[in-house]
Amino acid sequence: MDTLQHVLISALPAQRAAGAARLACGVRDGRTRLLRLYQDGSAKIRMPAVAADPLEAVLINTAGGLTGGDRLGWEIDVGPGASASITTQACEKIYRAASDRAEVRVKLSVGAGGRIAWLPQETIVFDRSAFARTLEVELAAGAEALLLEATVFGRLAMGEEAAHGHFHDRWRVRQDDALVHAEDSRIGPAIAAALGRPAVAGGAIAAATLLMVSPQAEALLEPARDIIGADGDASAWSVKKSGKLLARLFAEDGYQLRKRLVPLVELLNGRAGLPKLWSL
Repeated sequence: MDTLQHVLISALPAQRAAGAARLACGVRDGRTRLLRLYQDGSAKIRMPAVAADPLEAVLINTAGGLTGGDRLGWEIDVGPGASASITTQACEKIYRAASDRAEVRVKLSVGAGGRIAWLPQETIVFDRSAFARTLEVELAAGAEALLLEATVFGRLAMGEEAAHGHFHDRWRVRQDDALVHAEDSRIGPAIAAALGRPAVAGGAIAAATLLMVSPQAEALLEPARDIIGADGDASAWSVKKSGKLLARLFAEDGYQLRKRLVPLVELLNGRAGLPKLWSL
């Protein structure tokens, strides 16, 4: 082996987890049914049997978590008039990164009169991890969405603290080609110090953002605020002949956060209620 070959081989990065999955559903014979399914690498999708709409899909990362250099992508297409509820098999864990960062990219599209509930279980962030998540949503006129991302920085019950690391969450939601919601949140490298500030989280380590795009948003604002309580708040606006409700919640740990998320999701998700895999 010559010197160049030795340098190239020794410089190769460690093999990292990668996965991509796409699901498309539409209305057939009066119900939402699977139209297309693609799975690659560590990304898998399973669909429990249900007796009526919405179609339910469970996302699974067979790598068992993410660390620096891992890449995961999910794409869900809900056709006109169709309805789908998406969750995850378990909480996603973001482990310490030796180099690079873990990335998750999510793309959701909903046709006219369709509805999607994006309800993954919590993301658990470990100390010295690096993670970036992108959520892009395209809604046709008359489409509705319920979008949730919840994050827990460290596991209090295990005596673990996410003191340092990098976390970036980016949302872009469009309806009828108009931007109706955009946000970028970053925290790090001193995660615990930032969370301890009164203007950030006041020492809470668990947080959730929940966005509802629906004509029913404003009517549900006060009941949502009753559930959220003092540790968080919600607001509502009119957007694109529809409505938008944005809620943020904070808690001292993941269990306390979920105790309020469960009734809040049940309220905002209507008859579809809570994903079957969710439990306290």
